Amino acid sequence: MPELMRLHAGHASAVLAFELANRAYFAASVCDRGDAYYDRFTDRYSALLAEQEAGVCAFHVLVAEGGSVLGRFNLYDLENGTAEVGYRVAQRVAGRGVATANVRELCRLAVASHGLHTLRAATAHDNAASQKVLVKAGFVQVGPADPADLGGKPGTWYQRDLALQQ
Repeated sequence: MPELMRLHAGHASAVLAFELANRAYFAASVCDRGDAYYDRFTDRYSALLAEQEAGVCAFHVLVAEGGSVLGRFNLYDLENGTAEVGYRVAQRVAGRGVATANVRELCRLAVASHGLHTLRAATAHDNAASQKVLVKAGFVQVGPADPADLGGKPGTWYQRDLALQQ
C-alpha cells in the first residue's frame, strides 16, 4: 500500500526518477520545469529540504512498496495559518483517485502537523483533472489566478477552509 511520507534526503533519487519518467505527462498540463531543473536537481532538492527545515514549506511524497515515488503533495508558503497546495501524480496511477485521496490526507496533515486553517491552490483552466481533484477534496473556487502563477495560462484559485470541513 502506498504511503504519504514527509520528504527526506533519502528520497532524492526516487523523486528524480519520478520527475524524469513523467516529464512529458506533466508538461501536457502544467508548465515544463525545463532542462535546468534536472541538470541542477541535487542543488534544488537540497534547497527544498532547507525550506522544509525552516518551516516555510512541507513536502511529501507518495511512496510505493519498493521505494518508487507515485506522487508529490506539497504545502508552500506556510504563514499565518495558511499555505498553498501543489501536487502531481505519476501517469500510471492517474485517474484512479490517488491524487484526491492524498490531497485529502494533505489537508488532514495541514491541520494536525502544521496548525493550518486555510489552504489555497491554483489551476489552469485547461487542467480539468486538477480542478476535479480540488473540488472532490473540498476546495471551492474563489477567484481568478494570475497567469504568471500558472506558466502564462489563465486559471482559477481554489480554497479550502479546514476548520469548517474537517
